[in-house]
Amino acid sequence: MYRYFIQPQLDKVNNSLIGYELLMKQKKPEGWRPPANFSDVPSNIMAEVLVATTKLLSLKIGSVSVNINRNQLMDEKVRAAIIESQRILRPLRLVVELTEDTPDKDWSNDEYVSLIKEFINYGMDFSLDDCGTGTNQLDQITDMVPMASEIKFAIQNFGEKLRDPDIESKVIFWRDFSKKHNLRFILEGIEDETDDKLADSLGIDLRQGYYYGKPRLLKLKPDDDKF
Repeated sequence: MYRYFIQPQLDKVNNSLIGYELLMKQKKPEGWRPPANFSDVPSNIMAEVLVATTKLLSLKIGSVSVNINRNQLMDEKVRAAIIESQRILRPLRLVVELTEDTPDKDWSNDEYVSLIKEFINYGMDFSLDDCGTGTNQLDQITDMVPMASEIKFAIQNFGEKLRDPDIESKVIFWRDFSKKHNLRFILEGIEDETDDKLADSLGIDLRQGYYYGKPRLLKLKPDDDKF
């Protein structure tokens, strides 16, 4: 069984909620866990759960974000579900976050770009997630940057705290890159007060992480939280 959990995204300076990110998890004997490989989630299941989940969302916020990898971007069923979800959510805006997972095939950036443009034409925003890792290295996303509204950098992908100088330099790079290209910059993985204060010192307004709120289950059935 697969379900989406939601995690808040905050504007710390204005102390406001800007949106929620949908995070897919799988129900296992030991509890809810992220899939080992998101490409293993059957496209029809992802489509069904995404549409069912967005039908429940009547939140007075600006946006709802959903993660897809390159395999899922190339999947017609997944794309159709995303388009249907935007129709259901309107006037809320759906943000499609492209993750860093390595695809099964060597598709070209031109192929990705044409499909991303379809989402934008339906009124969605496009986000480059987990930048600086996997297939979202700078040289691999350059062609997609002109279509992006948002860049995200995830501290947890590096297994270090923000206070580590090497991680801090990466955060500063992507913060400045986003500013140069007039993109929103969201820093993910803020886990404690120290991370929060350092993000303050770096002038990063938009944030996400356990320190602000853990993902919570959106139940599609009354017994979804039973084990």
